[in-house]
Amino acid sequence: MRDVEKRRRVRFSSMYSSCLLPSPSLHSDTAVDGTGNRGYSREAYCNDPVCEEAVEHGYQGNYVSTTKYTVANFFPKSLFEQFRRVANMFFLVGSVVSFSPLAPFKAVSVLLPLLVVVGTTMAKEAVEDWRRRQQDVEVNNRKVKVFSQNQSFHEIEWKKLRVGDIVMVEKDDFFPADLVLLSSCYEDGICYVETMNLDGETNLKLKQSLTVTSTLINEHFFHKFKALIKCENPNENLYTFIGTMHCERTHHPLSIQQLLLRASKLRNTQFIYGVVVFTGHDTKVMQNTMNPPSKRSNVEKRMDKIIFVLFTFLVLISSIGSVVFGISTKNDISNGVIKRWYLIPDHAIIMFDPNRAFWAAFLHLMTCLMLYGCLIPISLYISIEMVKVLQSMFINKDQEMYYEEADKPALARTSNLNEELGQVDTILSDKTGTLTCNSMEFLKCSIAGVAYGNELSEVEKVVKINLNNVQPEYVNPIASDDTICNQTGVTRPRKSVKGFNFDDKRLLDGNWLNEPNTNTLHMFFRVLAICHTVIPEEKDKSEVISYEAESPDEAALVIASREFGFKFYERTQTSISLNEFDPEIGGEINRSYELLNILEFSSFRKRMSVIVRTDKGKLLLLCKGADSVMFERLADDGHNFEAETIEHINNYSQAGLRTLVIAYRELDEEEYKMWHTEFLRAKNSICDEHDKIIDTVAENIEKGLILLGATAVEDKLQNGVSECIDKLTQSGIKIWVLTGDKLETAVNIGYACNLLRQGMELIVITLDMPDIIAIEKQKDKDLIVKISCESITKQIHEAKCLVDSVHGTSFGFSLIIDGKALSYALMENLEKSFLELAIGCASVICCRVSPKQKALVTRLVKEATKKTTLAIGDGANDVGMLQEANVGVGISGVEGMQAVMSSDFAIAQFCFLERLLLVHGHWCYRRIAAMICYFFYKNITFGVTLFWFEAHSSFSAQPAYNDWFIAFYSLIFTSLPVIALGIFEKDVSSKLCLKFPILHQDGVKNVFFSWSRILGWMFNGICSSTIIFFLTTRSILPQAFQEVGGHVAGFEILGATLYTCIVWTVNCQMALYLSYFTWVQVIFIYGSITSWYIFLIIYGSISPIISTTAYHVFLEACISSPLYWFATLCVVVSALLPYFTYTSIRALFFPEHYNTIQRMQSGSSLS
Repeated sequence: MRDVEKRRRVRFSSMYSSCLLPSPSLHSDTAVDGTGNRGYSREAYCNDPVCEEAVEHGYQGNYVSTTKYTVANFFPKSLFEQFRRVANMFFLVGSVVSFSPLAPFKAVSVLLPLLVVVGTTMAKEAVEDWRRRQQDVEVNNRKVKVFSQNQSFHEIEWKKLRVGDIVMVEKDDFFPADLVLLSSCYEDGICYVETMNLDGETNLKLKQSLTVTSTLINEHFFHKFKALIKCENPNENLYTFIGTMHCERTHHPLSIQQLLLRASKLRNTQFIYGVVVFTGHDTKVMQNTMNPPSKRSNVEKRMDKIIFVLFTFLVLISSIGSVVFGISTKNDISNGVIKRWYLIPDHAIIMFDPNRAFWAAFLHLMTCLMLYGCLIPISLYISIEMVKVLQSMFINKDQEMYYEEADKPALARTSNLNEELGQVDTILSDKTGTLTCNSMEFLKCSIAGVAYGNELSEVEKVVKINLNNVQPEYVNPIASDDTICNQTGVTRPRKSVKGFNFDDKRLLDGNWLNEPNTNTLHMFFRVLAICHTVIPEEKDKSEVISYEAESPDEAALVIASREFGFKFYERTQTSISLNEFDPEIGGEINRSYELLNILEFSSFRKRMSVIVRTDKGKLLLLCKGADSVMFERLADDGHNFEAETIEHINNYSQAGLRTLVIAYRELDEEEYKMWHTEFLRAKNSICDEHDKIIDTVAENIEKGLILLGATAVEDKLQNGVSECIDKLTQSGIKIWVLTGDKLETAVNIGYACNLLRQGMELIVITLDMPDIIAIEKQKDKDLIVKISCESITKQIHEAKCLVDSVHGTSFGFSLIIDGKALSYALMENLEKSFLELAIGCASVICCRVSPKQKALVTRLVKEATKKTTLAIGDGANDVGMLQEANVGVGISGVEGMQAVMSSDFAIAQFCFLERLLLVHGHWCYRRIAAMICYFFYKNITFGVTLFWFEAHSSFSAQPAYNDWFIAFYSLIFTSLPVIALGIFEKDVSSKLCLKFPILHQDGVKNVFFSWSRILGWMFNGICSSTIIFFLTTRSILPQAFQEVGGHVAGFEILGATLYTCIVWTVNCQMALYLSYFTWVQVIFIYGSITSWYIFLIIYGSISPIISTTAYHVFLEACISSPLYWFATLCVVVSALLPYFTYTSIRALFFPEHYNTIQRMQSGSSLS
């Protein structure tokens, strides 16, 4: 950007109505005081932060902390977080009770697994929080130059800044707090700011100081500088700022143009001076650091219910054992006769006293609750967390989802929702920047009722192919696509210009001078070159100028004006300079326009205007905006070419192009002065209605316009969008497109991307009908609402009847509804009918929708269908939709990173969604579901053997196994294989997932985690435990266990043999289930079995005081006994046989999708 050489004494704040940035919020955010009202009580005493008035306010310092814990509260807070989980609380109570005589095993064996699980999770939390603290320390100790009381600038840490301090920030440094810009190295007080850390946008923002402070260019000027800033209270809105500066007995309005936000960076500016207004957690960036909406997957929610089922089962079998034990204990002494004399019941303690059988049964129940505690998988939560993190790493490292052009990989921003990707039933997608590239190219225009531009849009080309080569309604083939001609008729190759794909010899190379209505053409190009907020920037002092624009649309229009001969090359505080062709002199001339006011674009206004004064003193208002707001602002004599322009706009919309209407008016000097006075008064207002007052004043000048024409820019579809949507549709996923485009544009984009297909009947619900429009002109709000509601009700009812009449046939419907009609369809009395209609259609397109409507539609679909919804978008206006959906996917595209920062997953191109859902979604869902089911299976298999042994031992609450056998079952001998299952299992390859998208329906229908599947695994566990226990006891106990000596198996040998059979069974069960073996899984499965024998040898070699029943049980008894090895083999095979038989029969006679595809895969590999 060229340096400005002369100081200009014009207040920049008077030119802008508010901010130049589009707000991403669905609702207007306001600063609120303690009463809930918007507050404006903030006061900053510039250059006097220690004055009595400033100290009384007690504003917090600039120290910032983003940590979750402190040294003082880490243990209590972290422990509270851990024991909020029901399973952990259960084991905590069990650990406490284990120190009492009620415990069936040693306290340490109960406490150790809990300490390992809780300790591991707390350590992870501590490491993550320590990293955050290190970042905080680094940020808080950064240095910044502050003007001190000794009348000079010196460096201090950021954390020591106070409200009112004057700071100096140098090029490429971050702003340490929210500052009001006072001056800069540039003469007119401008500076350039990069806000990537705030909104992800890399394009530079122009900021401008007030003229009254722009003279403060070195520390000498600050010796006597004093001012008072009154502004809004701290709030989270990054895009608005309202305040006034009281300086030199004058009030000067402050806006977002003077606010420099903490965490943004100074660019292309040597230095700036600013005054601190918000510090620490009062800064806007910190006000925005709130936790995103908490999202939990459906699998995780169901897992909580399964834990409850297991608790119920635990209590049930404990109660059964306690009741039987109580009855048996009471009957030990009957009519003075002692039955089980060997228990000495007449001298028993309370836990075995026949005279207090009820209390004995109750205490027995407490013991059993601890005994069967292994039914609850203590390591389930931490194992799932580990697996999901590793799954996220696989998503991040997937080369097939890496976008090389932008160097952007896929990013799983949360690991909590991996399995939700495999259960997505409905996708709600933005269009611009999501389905399209958001890289605009000027393609066509209509000027003075004449259409220009011969290039076919991408939509036109695709539609021609899709619709049996039928030529679209609008095609204007005047010249070839490959060449253009100059005035001499000599053909030359087309030059390639980014943002400009226009081809029409009538306008290029100055040929527009030969067209009729030359004055209109001249004014049209002038509006394109002046009416914008683009910043020109020279590259390496060359003549090539690039443009920094806040939207690709604006950049495309400025580039177009340059190609037509109106080159915008310089912007200052008060002027815009062009190199333009002047018909009067017949040549190019450098001309500056005095820039008086900018009335910027907003989603509410749908237009922007600039007011300039020409070098001849003429006042002009130049305006561009949506056709829905522009035509109604035309003057009585400004409707020339209106019919032709409307026709061209409709044609452009059908071609999938984005259109803007161009108009202007000349202003009378007196009219402008009166309006400008009113405008300044509105700017100085500080109230809740500030923005609305400014908009009202702006409307007073934006009328009586003269129509010039319209522009049409193309936003091309991203590569692979059509194929991706086709594949997602085949998978059974319903796709909704929510866009702000016109209906015709959205429909043609729908055809181009295969969302709409030939033979599909379109159901259009709209209020753009003559009778409704006639009523709207009467401006009777109550009547408009009544008639509109009746019309929408009727249209929905008729559409439902049509859809229901062909229900069950292959006839396809697509629902198209515009934003105005949608506002009524979302009313409480209509939303149910609207949703039923929408669900009955193959696809849905909502046009002209606002960001709030996007979020409301997403919420409606999510809550009404009770199925997983996925929202995908790329802009700030999609944030509400992404946060409302079960899964939010952000596109890291042109519109910055707002959507990505609010999403759960981020991808660079829409086509990557296919692999994200159909491959990673399927795998993650299948893995997590199988992992959880297997966890419950192995714990039930182990826990129920304890129940059978207790029944075998007269419900004495005697555990069948050594204490440490129980403790290490889930921690060592069965933990790693199930983790490997969650990470590596693949029922089918990625190629087959994409080739057969119908596999996705397994997740939508929740096949692998349905209650029947879960209960089936639980039943399998009960069967396995029953077979293991009874076959083992029947094969070992009745006969000699060892040939030498003829000794029978005792309690310790039976326990070791049972445990061996369980370890073999649950690990071999894993091997049977797996469809895809890796060396990691083989090592984990057979390593777990081997680790059991190693543990048994080592632990059995320790003193019997510690090893108790495990002492030498393997080396002296089991290893030499053929019966031990033969029984293990027979029991394991028998325990696995039911599952093997069931799965074989189901795969052969009742195959599911993956069974069929697996057979195809194995058949093709054999051939």
